[in-house]
Amino acid sequence: MDKNHGLVSQIVHGSFVDGYGIRTTVFLKGCPLRCLWCCNPETQQGYPEISFTYSKCNGCGNCIQQCPVNAIKIDPSSETGAILIDRDRCTNCGECINKCFTGALEFFGRYYSVDELFEVIIKDRQFYQSSGGGVTIGGGEPTFQPSFTLAFLKKCRDNYVHTAIDTCGYTYTDEAMDILKQADLLLYDLKNMDREQHHNITGGGNEIILSNLQMLDSLGKEIIVRIPLIPEHTDSQENIERTAEFLSGLKSIIRVDIIMFHKGGVIKYEKLGKPYRLDNLQPLSDQRGDEVKQIFRRHGITVQLGG
Repeated sequence: MDKNHGLVSQIVHGSFVDGYGIRTTVFLKGCPLRCLWCCNPETQQGYPEISFTYSKCNGCGNCIQQCPVNAIKIDPSSETGAILIDRDRCTNCGECINKCFTGALEFFGRYYSVDELFEVIIKDRQFYQSSGGGVTIGGGEPTFQPSFTLAFLKKCRDNYVHTAIDTCGYTYTDEAMDILKQADLLLYDLKNMDREQHHNITGGGNEIILSNLQMLDSLGKEIIVRIPLIPEHTDSQENIERTAEFLSGLKSIIRVDIIMFHKGGVIKYEKLGKPYRLDNLQPLSDQRGDEVKQIFRRHGITVQLGG
C-alpha cells in the first residue's frame, strides 16, 4: 500500500474529548502495543478484519458456502442456526461479507486515499472554525502507518485545519517522529512508570515512551497527557505519584486527562471473537478519581477527567 492510502477503522464526527473544540476523530488500524484494557481492539491489527454480530445472523448459511477456507460453520448451540468463525483459519478475505444480507458480517477497516479522507473531514470545517476544533488522528497508533499519516497531516495543515495526534508514544523511526513533531497538538498516553509493569500490561516497555515525551516537551509542543486509570494496573498510589513527579519536570504539558476505566469496548471483542481479559474488574469510584486529581494538583499540574 502506497503512502497515499491508509487503513481506517472508524471516523467519528462531533467529538468533544479528543482535543480542543469540536473535532473529527479518525481511527487508524495498527498498533505496536496490546494494552489489557484496550477499548478499540479492532484497531490493533494493521489489516481489515471480519466483524461478526451474532444477533443479526439469521442462519441462512450463505457465508458457509462462500468461505474458501472452510472457516465458518453452524453454531450447534444456536436456536437460530447462527454461525461460528474459526479465527485461526479465517484469512479475512471478505468473501463471506459479499453473501451476508443481514449485516451480521462486516469489515473492521476500509482503505482511504489521502484525498478521500480529507473530503470526509472537511465537511466539518464550519464546526472547526466556530469552536476552535479540528481533526484528531488516533487509532490504534497513527504512527503505525507513518507515510499515510504524514501525508494526511500535511493535507490538513496545508488547508488550515488544526491537527492533533493521539499517540501511545511507542515509536522509533524518524518518519514516525516527524508526525509527532508536525502535529499542532499531541494527546500523549502514559500508563505506568515501572518498566516491568508497563511491559506486562501493554506488551512493550516504557523507556522510549518517556524519552520521546521529554524530547517533544523540549521542542515546546503543546501536549495533553492522557492517563488511563485501570484498577490493579495503573491506579496504584506509587504509580500516580511517580507520574505526577515526572510530569512536573516538563514545561509543555497543558493538562493531564484522567481516563476512568470502563468496559465500553467489550462488544467489539465479541465481534472479533476475542476474549476480554479484564471482565472481572469494576470501575473505580468517583472518590478515587478525585484523589488522583488532587495528587496532580499538588504538583502544580492542571488535571481533569477526560473522555
